[in-house]
Amino acid sequence: MKTLIVYFSLNGNTESVVNEIGPAIGADILKVVSEKVYPDKGFKKFLVGGGDVVAKRKPKLEPYSVDLGRYERVIIASPVWASSFVPPIGTFIEENREALKEKRFACIFCNAGGGTEKAIARLKAALGIEAFDAELSLVDPKTRPSDLNSELIEKFKESII
Repeated sequence: MKTLIVYFSLNGNTESVVNEIGPAIGADILKVVSEKVYPDKGFKKFLVGGGDVVAKRKPKLEPYSVDLGRYERVIIASPVWASSFVPPIGTFIEENREALKEKRFACIFCNAGGGTEKAIARLKAALGIEAFDAELSLVDPKTRPSDLNSELIEKFKESII
């Protein structure tokens, strides 16, 4: 099954997981980049990012090119902000709503303080789906590597192949 991973990463946690999983499952990778620069540390990081989630803002993305018609499955990978996926992923979904219909989906979430269950539910709602083919939730995989995260990544890869 031809798979595309679409991701956003602020501090490199999500990106590190995508760069491990993508090649292992033969997926193409698309990084979405917000034109809005989000603070990457301190209180402002939570205030600005979380504020955009709560306000349901859809920041403009830097130009990207993708032919979603080539893919049967799309894996969405995102940090968890305010118990949700990040606003740039919301923008991508809105910009590609028609092309995403009839796709199969999986998700990858990286968090530092929980909220993944709500983020998964919100992503399902945004995509208009009942379930994901696979779900992966990791705690700070780049900054705090662990045997548990490694095991979860391996199980996710096996479930996708």
